[in-house]
Amino acid sequence: MPIIVNVDVMMAKRKINSTQLSEKLGITMANLSILKNNKAKAVRFSTLESLCKILNCQPGDILEYVDEDDERLK
Repeated sequence: MPIIVNVDVMMAKRKINSTQLSEKLGITMANLSILKNNKAKAVRFSTLESLCKILNCQPGDILEYVDEDDERLK
């Protein structure tokens, strides 16, 4: 999938762990793991908004488009 979710990168920059983020977001650790591991097929705008608010960032800091031929996807 050509959209990469960089939640883990922003979490490291903001020094917040998965447990803290899942509690603040109101989602399960399993769903946060799906986001962090680029397994999500969709992200609700409300979840993206909450992520940006909690992590003090912009959507572009979390979501990244890469060409399907990019080596990172293989």
